[in-house]
Parts: sequence; C-alpha cells; structure tokens
Amino acid sequence: MAVIGIIASLGLLIFMAYKGFSVIFFAPIFALLAALFSGMSLLPTYTEVFLPNLGNYVKIYFPFFLLGAVFGKAMEESGAAKSIAKTIVEKLGKDKAIFSVVLSAAILTYGGVSLFVVAFAVYPFAASIFKEADIPKRLVPATIALGAFSFTMDSLPGTPQIQNTIPMKFFNTDLYAAPVFGTLGSVIMLIGGIFYLEWRKRCAQASGEGYGSGHINEPETADDKNIPNMWMSIIPLVAVLAITLVLQKVIFPNWDIISWVTQKPYNMPKDGVVGSMNNWALIIALVFGTIIAFCINPKSMKGNLARTINAGAIGSLLAVMNTASEVGFGNVIKTLPGFKSIANALININPHGSPLLSEAVSVNVLSGVTGSASGGMSIVLDMFGKKYAEWAASTGISPELLHRVASMASGGMDTLPHNGAVITLLGIAGLTHKQAYKDIFAVTLLKAGTCFFLIFMQSIFHFV
Repeated sequence: MAVIGIIASLGLLIFMAYKGFSVIFFAPIFALLAALFSGMSLLPTYTEVFLPNLGNYVKIYFPFFLLGAVFGKAMEESGAAKSIAKTIVEKLGKDKAIFSVVLSAAILTYGGVSLFVVAFAVYPFAASIFKEADIPKRLVPATIALGAFSFTMDSLPGTPQIQNTIPMKFFNTDLYAAPVFGTLGSVIMLIGGIFYLEWRKRCAQASGEGYGSGHINEPETADDKNIPNMWMSIIPLVAVLAITLVLQKVIFPNWDIISWVTQKPYNMPKDGVVGSMNNWALIIALVFGTIIAFCINPKSMKGNLARTINAGAIGSLLAVMNTASEVGFGNVIKTLPGFKSIANALININPHGSPLLSEAVSVNVLSGVTGSASGGMSIVLDMFGKKYAEWAASTGISPELLHRVASMASGGMDTLPHNGAVITLLGIAGLTHKQAYKDIFAVTLLKAGTCFFLIFMQSIFHFV
C-alpha cells in the first residue's frame, strides 16, 4: 500500500501540474495522501516534515531567486535583454535563424538572467525570424529551450543559475567546478541540439510545412527607440560573471574569514564556510549586476525603478515557493517506508565503482518526479550528498565532478510535461504540448544522454 500511495501521489501531482494547477496548493495535499497510505499521521507530517523542509529550502536559496529575478527584470526593463537578442538575430540573419535564437537565449542565461525572463525576451524575435524564414513555429519553444534550459543553465562552468549554485553547499566547490567536464558537455549539447533542430526544420520544409497560420500570441512590432546598444547591454552580464570569478578565486581564498564567522554570533561550522563564501560571491555579483543594469539606460528606467524591483521580488516569491513546495513534497516521500527500497536501489548503482553514475541517476529521477531541476537535486543531495562525498574521497573522485554531474543531471529529465518552465514557455509561444513538446523532449533526452556519456568517458580518460 505504501508504494501504491507514492505512485498515486506522484501521478496526481504531475497530472494537476500538467493541467495548470499550482503545486504550491497541491504538493502538500498529495504528500499527505502518500503519508495516509503509509499509515502516517497527517497533521504532524505536514507541520513537522513538509513545512520545515519547505522553509529550509527558502532559507538557503531565496537570495538567489530574489536577486536573480530582480536582475532579470532590470535587464528587461532597461531594454538590455531585448537589445542583445535583437542584435544577434539581425546580425546572423534568417538563414541562421535557429542558431541565432539559441545564441541569444544562451548569452542571457549565462549572464544570470532568469530562464522565464529569457523566454519572454527572446520569443518575439524568435517568432519574427522563424516567420521570415518560413520555419514551423512549433520549433520555437525547443529552440529557446536549447539556449536557455540546457548547457548555459547547468553545464557551462561559471553559470550563475540556481542549478549550478546548489551543489556548492554540499561539496564546498564553486561555480567553475569541473571546467573540462562541463565545457565538453556544453559543446555536445550545443552541436547536437543545433543538428537536431536543423534536421527537423529540413524535414518540415521538405514536406511543404512552413511557419503556419492561425497562431495566437504572435509578437507585435516592438518600439526599439529607447533600448541601449549591444555593447552597453552586455556590461551587466559580464560584471556578474567577472565579479563572481574574482571573489571566488582571488579575494575570498586570501581572506581570513573563518576565524570570525565560526565565532559568536554566527557560529558557522568550519566545513561549511567555503560553500557559504561562494554563495556570498554570487549574491554580491548579482547586486552589482543589477545596479549596473539600472544605470546603463537611465531614460528607460526613469519612473520604473520601484515597479521593476517590486515585479522581480514578487515573481521570485512564486518561483521559490513553487520549488520549495516540490522539495517539501519530495521530503515527505523520502520519509515513507516504501521509498527506502527505491533509495537503496539508487545509492547502490555501481557500488564498487565511481559514485557519479548513482548520483546522475538519482538526480535525474527526482528532478523528473518533482518537475524541478533545483528541487530534485536538493532532495538527492540532502539525502545522499554526504555519502557521495565520502564515496568520492574513497575512490579518488574530485568533489568538483560530483558538483558538475549533479548540476547537469538536474537539467535532464526535469523538463517533463509538468515542469513549470516548459508550461510557461509554451504559454508565451501560444502553443500546446501536442504541438511543440516532442521537440522539447528531444532536447531533454540529449541533455540527459550527454551527462551519462561524459561519465563513461571520464572513467576512461579521468578528466575534470
């Protein structure tokens, strides 16, 4: 009965999310349903398991959601995001429509702009150039997803997205962990994804399919008078990456911070200080990046400062609560007796070899279940992070590899139909799952497969 309850609750949560219902409301309901099947008390499960885990996730990661959302809104309101996307699309032209859209989304994502903001910023230009090149509109979401939801989200070293920040806490690493592994993965995803989408374009055009007609949410002609130029627009993105790198690699390692943060009133454990310093580096970088984004186009920001900050702050609340609710749901599931056998199976994959395969499978499974890369990864690392670190130390595996594999695996099967970013992206484009999800799923399979391929190659060539 316990296993039936777990399966039923997961299925219902996926179904309700697919139908557009809020996981903030339904995650605790279906978590309690699973608990009921396992004979656990409902209200204690809610108040002592679900809510504390929800709250702990918010406590640790809310600054990244908040500052990332405000930074993204600043890039949007200043016109910087539009300028970057527009310039790239115009320079490359309609013959390279797919690559130009991927590159636009990738630059914005790697610069720290929220995935949701990237989708809103890039879509108008993507739809326009696809229409001009007569490429089926149904390929627009997958093209944006390749640029924003794949290699620049979790693979390319240095990306400030939340999927690359979470492992720092568990393995005392930084955003640039395992640069060779991550860069190889990024190259494979980019080339493989472009090849697939170009092939899909050629197949459609060979059969006489063009952009199509009768679409909804078609972009309007935008007023580009007040947007800054391309070079001004990328300054905030470069600033976030540069400040993070300098703080993590130069300043903090030479700063004797441990001696005072381990004292009262902070009382931080010594083994957690490095991870905290890396978090502080990104917080500082996002603050400075936001200030620069506000300053590059004063004319556009005049009178909009409060609205921009408020919109980013409010948007971050919804994003963090969605993910935190899924984390709470997953933590209830992991306490159930029926889940113990599943957990044992996951942790015992390749028990006498490297922990990387077990970690990749576990993160992929939980990210797919929760429909959240950060949520699934957080649950797995909360459960097994210490054991993976010990396992890695005993087998000579670098903690940096644990970081990069966890990050990349989280961006694998997380983009199942109930994923919030997928639903939002399809809504922006005015398309349905039936029309466009197949190609998004193909990009998802490419991402998941790349991680496992690199784990195999790393076992042979031992690169980091």
